[in-house]
Amino acid sequence: MPAPGEYLADVTEGITRVEDLPKATIIKRSRHYKRRPCPRCGRRAYRLRSVKRLLHDVGDLVSGRPHDLLLTYSQHHCPHCGHYFNSDMSDLALPGSHYTQRVVAMAVRLGVEDGLPYRAASWHLWRDHRVFVPFATIQNWVEAGGKKG
Repeated sequence: MPAPGEYLADVTEGITRVEDLPKATIIKRSRHYKRRPCPRCGRRAYRLRSVKRLLHDVGDLVSGRPHDLLLTYSQHHCPHCGHYFNSDMSDLALPGSHYTQRVVAMAVRLGVEDGLPYRAASWHLWRDHRVFVPFATIQNWVEAGGKKG
């Protein structure tokens, strides 16, 4: 056990391939419901199928491993209006995103508020939060939210 104030080098420093980074801890979450109200007509819509989605989240610094959320969610079909829709997951991640809202907010904050270059922000996210985000992804998020600087 390291003593307080003792310097310990990052064990992942110098790794250049993503495949060589520590494997993630899987955390299971569920948005799996039998029935949900239809967003179009408000009537009951029954579950059609269940689907799994993997999201990268802020990791654990004590173990030095990233966290992945394995999200199980339900897809529904409204028999009244014919609308297909998924369970609401907007509190966890944006539609189509591989990262949680916390990771996106942290990356944009590093790029805009702290003014870090995108490569440095990518390294900062790995070193301090154990989540690997390519620097080009951070650049896309920052540019989608507004101009840098």
